[in-house]
Amino acid sequence: MSFAKRILGKANGLAGTVLVSLVLAVALLGSFYTPHDPLKSDLLNRFAQSSLSHPLGTDMFGRDILSRLMRGAWVSVSIGFSTLLIPVVLGTLLGAAAGYFRGWFDRFLIVVLDALMAFPGLLIALGLMAIIGPNRYGVILALSVAYLPAVTRVVRGSVLSVSQSEFVEASTTMGNSRFYTLLVHVLPNCIAPLIVLSTMMFGWVLLAESALSFLGLGVPPPEPSWGNILAEAKAHLMRYPMLGLLPGLCISVALLGVNFLGDALRDELDPKSTTSKEVI
Repeated sequence: MSFAKRILGKANGLAGTVLVSLVLAVALLGSFYTPHDPLKSDLLNRFAQSSLSHPLGTDMFGRDILSRLMRGAWVSVSIGFSTLLIPVVLGTLLGAAAGYFRGWFDRFLIVVLDALMAFPGLLIALGLMAIIGPNRYGVILALSVAYLPAVTRVVRGSVLSVSQSEFVEASTTMGNSRFYTLLVHVLPNCIAPLIVLSTMMFGWVLLAESALSFLGLGVPPPEPSWGNILAEAKAHLMRYPMLGLLPGLCISVALLGVNFLGDALRDELDPKSTTSKEVI
């Protein structure tokens, strides 16, 4: 049975794949098409009810809610992928070098990582955003720094474990360089826990980005993201609760799908994993 069939054969794997695919499809569509301009205000059509023209109604500025949610999906998902790329690439390089070559670099890196992990990741991100200011690239940088220690430690631990294997010693005995052994024999055997962690981290990043945007430190309005759509709606929740329920539902569906898929991948790829699931 293929890997994809084994994942889809699990209830959580199937549910996660469907939900994540739905979110990604909406985000991709929202990157180039929305029923209306998500930034265009129509003050004569504020708080409009659902209709053929506006299936989910309009917000306090007369903007189409469906269009803003679709564009917000693209903004949030693109920030999530961009944020994920930096700590995965940099954390893999640092963790592999520290775990395989050891020495002073490993000791220095552990001290730095312990210092960073002493603070909640969201607190680090908030501090950096207060310095950088609210913008898309600041969010990516702040969250990348917040999640870099987790990736580095997981890769370092995996490399430490794999490097003690007999096939690694055999490669060295055959005269292969340590760099060649690391790239060809060690790192490929560390991919499974990294894939599991990356999948879970994507959900954490979506939640963290939404939290920063909700607090006014993420993507600045009028550019929509699920977090700032929710923030704009909070003053009108008593009279128009759907303004807050809809972006909250989008965030919940995305997180639920990622968590389901991450659980299925962990069970399949790394059943003995003890990787922390703590979110920032």
